[in-house]
Amino acid sequence: MAQAVATPDEQVVLGEELEHVRLITLNRPRQLNVISSKVVSLLAEYLEKWEDDDNAKLVIIKGLGRAFSAGGDLKMFYDGRKQEDSCLEVVYRMYWLCYHIHTYKKTQVALVHGISMGGGASLMVPMKFSVVTEKTVFATPEASIGFHTDCGFSYMHSRLPGHMGEFLALTGARLNGKELVAAGLATHFVPSEKLPELEKRLISLNSGDENAIKAAIEEFSVDVHIDEDSVLNKKSIIDECFSKDTVEEIIQSLEAESRKEGNAWIGAVLKGLKRSSPTGLKITLRSIREGREQKLAECLRKEFRLTMNILRTTISSDVYEGIRALTIDKDNSPKWDPSTLEKVKNEDLDLVFQPFQQHLELLIPESEGHRWDGKYEHSAYATRKVGE
Repeated sequence: MAQAVATPDEQVVLGEELEHVRLITLNRPRQLNVISSKVVSLLAEYLEKWEDDDNAKLVIIKGLGRAFSAGGDLKMFYDGRKQEDSCLEVVYRMYWLCYHIHTYKKTQVALVHGISMGGGASLMVPMKFSVVTEKTVFATPEASIGFHTDCGFSYMHSRLPGHMGEFLALTGARLNGKELVAAGLATHFVPSEKLPELEKRLISLNSGDENAIKAAIEEFSVDVHIDEDSVLNKKSIIDECFSKDTVEEIIQSLEAESRKEGNAWIGAVLKGLKRSSPTGLKITLRSIREGREQKLAECLRKEFRLTMNILRTTISSDVYEGIRALTIDKDNSPKWDPSTLEKVKNEDLDLVFQPFQQHLELLIPESEGHRWDGKYEHSAYATRKVGE
């Protein structure tokens, strides 16, 4: 997640049509290509148009500059904190878009160079092909600032082997390009100097044939060998600790493991967890655990409820305090409320997970013939009166 400053008339997303290839470029390099309301609207517009276009066979997405996308626009959320549901529309549109990215009918390739975090990574992981480099940095750090792992990651993380998903969601741990491929969160590793040439090759293929695209990417890709000290090599400890039922038990298990020889790396993990929002951690763990038993649409509907309840400060205002400490005042000294894990009660968590009235849920299309239905403008939110 990052903060952005909007520039009038800025072309935040570029969409090019090159014979049978469609190229999306996230075009806010100075703001690390954060996801704003305009970005979401343009992505949805392009993807719907091209899915229905028989001439479009392949969609490529990339980010300009040193980031693919640093995720959601934190400043947008913070600035809207005093206005009722100021970010409801962009949240609705983003999660609705996430469903369509996961289920897209044309071949998609993400060329991921640089930062790919939070919601930004939701434009990478679901793609048929996701190409990363030695400069790619991935993380889902939302829990630490009082938010939760969203944009479909309660679905994606919960399907990683063992309990790696809980680890990544709760700690916000960073993975590099090779680790992403090894973890199954990306498909290919290509050295960064070869990425422009790969892009040209994919465009010249002028085809959506998955076998041809895979063969082309593999001409440029290299086998990955993760470093000895990678967290992916700590799988047995991660599975042991992050399989526990509660955040408190996870921390207790980590503390016990940290006292064993060779486990000094756990110290930084514990420090991060203990500095994170207790509410954010508990919501995130429950969301990932529920995600194990939920389909994609169910996860996205749940995440929509969680996000709106968090932004509405239903049980805590931690998300705004977290953003303030991280990006506004930059003092890195958030004052969480509730201040400890023990003070975050299960009955309070129930409130943020409780389903909305049916007409106020995220509208996920139920049939293929109407898969682009459910847009925000057709929802109850678009026509309701303030305070209704």
